[in-house]
Amino acid sequence: MYEEFSVKDRWSGEELHCRWIGTQVAIATRHADAVDVRFDVNGRPMWIALPLEAWGRQKLLTGKVITDQLAVQIAGRFLKQLVEEGYDSRREIYTMTVEEVLAHLDFVVAEARALGEMPTLKDRE
Repeated sequence: MYEEFSVKDRWSGEELHCRWIGTQVAIATRHADAVDVRFDVNGRPMWIALPLEAWGRQKLLTGKVITDQLAVQIAGRFLKQLVEEGYDSRREIYTMTVEEVLAHLDFVVAEARALGEMPTLKDRE
């Protein structure tokens, strides 16, 4: 679904190829309470930061956890929406709110159900 996709930039009309590269906890790298999901967007790095508080809120609300696989799908869907809405292409990192994470999670889960299963993540080099 959103681990690899193409989207057209709203302002330039350029076709952007977005590909998930990796996921890391930002506590060690940026001293932030977040999970950073990295994408390659036409050869440029783009990071989507998901606040760790979203994991706790999801568990509290539903009893279910956000898996690594779901985090990538959530971040990818958010990135796709950013590009379609006319994001600032000079920025390398965007931070989601807890509410955005949970809203995108609901959409991703609904899409996965419609497809019959969540796509698996491939190892990246």
